[in-house]
Order: sequence, then structure tokens, then C-alpha cells
Amino acid sequence: MVYPFYLDPYFLMLVVPALVLGMIAQGIVTSTYRRYSQVRTASGITGGEAAHRLLSMRGLAQVRIERTGGRLSDHYDPRQEVLGLSEETIAGASVAAVGVAAHEAGHAVQHAEGYLPNRIRSALVPVANIGSFAGPYIAIAGILFGFGILVNVGILLYAAAVVFYLVTLPVEFDASRRAIAMLGENAILTEDELAGARRVLRAAAFTYVAAALAALASLARLVLLARSGRGRRS
Repeated sequence: MVYPFYLDPYFLMLVVPALVLGMIAQGIVTSTYRRYSQVRTASGITGGEAAHRLLSMRGLAQVRIERTGGRLSDHYDPRQEVLGLSEETIAGASVAAVGVAAHEAGHAVQHAEGYLPNRIRSALVPVANIGSFAGPYIAIAGILFGFGILVNVGILLYAAAVVFYLVTLPVEFDASRRAIAMLGENAILTEDELAGARRVLRAAAFTYVAAALAALASLARLVLLARSGRGRRS
């Protein structure tokens, strides 16, 4: 049977379920964030203030905190040592805003301490960017035209992207762990508020797990397509 591009059996069996899981994960993080963005911190501290306090206490006063556009677009740029916080996070005095800001501060602490998984992830960024975009197309082109070397190059490139997704997991989990620990140690949130922040960060972590599973499913699909293509030609 001939299947249209991207609708082969391996795509339907492996990739589609992973994509569905990703949508579920996104729904969970959106609903959890919405819930705790409506819970105001008892102290009235905002995400931006919490991030500033945590960075100062860790001796990272050189890290700048800047507003960034978009919703849930918060990130840490290690090259510029900039903590980019969305308007909702930097100005929000909610449990969700403080939790997210502390998570990004956790990334800054990781960078300052030379946290090994974080260093590995940073080193993988260039090849992962190329691999995630071009790898599948190169492999598919190799399969369609019978060029084994293209298949192998595409799969190897995409495998590097998969490694990036996998290494991202301990980096994100550790940043969340650091965030909750710092918020508790410095009494920025109450115990009940810490529990809420933990739920927000767990929900966010689920999206990274789903992304890693989707990447693994896509890699498995490419390998199986390559094997079935070689089997038909032998």
C-alpha cells in the first residue's frame, strides 16, 4: 500500500500518539498556570522582585532582568546573562509568576555553577537546531531516492536533536528543584504557596517529557522507514 507523505504506518503508530500526548501536556500546563496565576502571594511579591532577590542572594547581581514579549516566553540567556521575563511574570504578584521567575533564576544559578547537563545542552544547541529542522527531510529524501548515505546523515543529525531533548530533561527538573528550594529557604512563599508553585513547575516539566517522547518517536520512525526501505530494495 502507498501512503501519502507523513502518513506512513510508523507515523500513525508512533508519532501521532506522541503528538496527542504533547497537546494534553500543553493543556495541563495552561490550566495549571491559569489557576495559580489567580492566586496572589501573601507577601505581594512579584515575579520580577522574586527573581531579583534570588539572584542577589546567590551573588549573581550581574544578571540583568528584562521584559520579553509574549506569554510564557520566560527564559534565561546564558550568553548575555539576561533573565527574560514576560510582562505577566515580571509584574505578576501570583504564585505562578513567582514560581516561573524562580525557575528561570534556577537556570542562571546552573550556568554560574557550571552544571554539567546544562553545559552539554548548550554545546548541543547548534547541531540540534540543524538536526531537528533538516535531519528528517534529509533522511526521507535519502529513503525516497535510495541514497543510503543521505539516510544515515539525516538520522544522525536528528539523533543529535533527540539527545538535546533528553539532556534538557535533567536541566529543567533541576532548575525547578532549585527554584522551590530557594523560594523555601528564603521564605519568599508560604508552604501552601510553595505547593502551588511546585504544581505549576511540574506541569511545565510534563511538556518537556512529552517533547522528548515525540522526538524519540520521530527518530524511531525514521529508523524503521530506513530499514523497511532497505528491505524492499534487497
